Amino acid sequence: MSLSNNRFPPAARLHSPAEFARVYGFRCSAADGPLVLYACPVSPAGGRTIPAGGLPTPAVGLAPPADALSISGNAAAGAAVSRSRLGLSVSRRVGNAVVRNAWKRRLREAFRLAQPRLPGGHDFVVVVRSSRVPSGAGGARAMEESLVALARRVVGRPGYGKAPAPGDPARPATGPQRRR
Repeated sequence: MSLSNNRFPPAARLHSPAEFARVYGFRCSAADGPLVLYACPVSPAGGRTIPAGGLPTPAVGLAPPADALSISGNAAAGAAVSRSRLGLSVSRRVGNAVVRNAWKRRLREAFRLAQPRLPGGHDFVVVVRSSRVPSGAGGARAMEESLVALARRVVGRPGYGKAPAPGDPARPATGPQRRR
């Protein structure tokens, strides 16, 4: 197995606050121990992201990177499924910078290794709510399995893909809010 198959490029990460707000605004989550996973389908706007309460805006680099798309099993239909992306939220409540960075390294590695088993075409945000970082190979494997199980649980829920859009006035805005 080569490293090129299991990279964690910038295209596989959520970067902007608008991307995080879109995932939080979709309001589909599951928790397992110290992790809470929020999920949202990738915008069908073809290389465009839809902010939480606004009009579609072009994504950085108008065309999606070549490694961000993979052809599905039915190539005749021409259907392309984008890879899943990950955003991490590890607050200061979890611990000092050393502890927070250890969590982020561990989660990025678990996501990188679990990517082939994750449902494609979704944005995920993982929120850590514990200060103890799993250690050793067993802890890494447990975190990888937890990510896959949480992602499948959220995506497999009835009505997941049919949830109202984040900007829908019939849907109250809830989820993690910034303190003012």
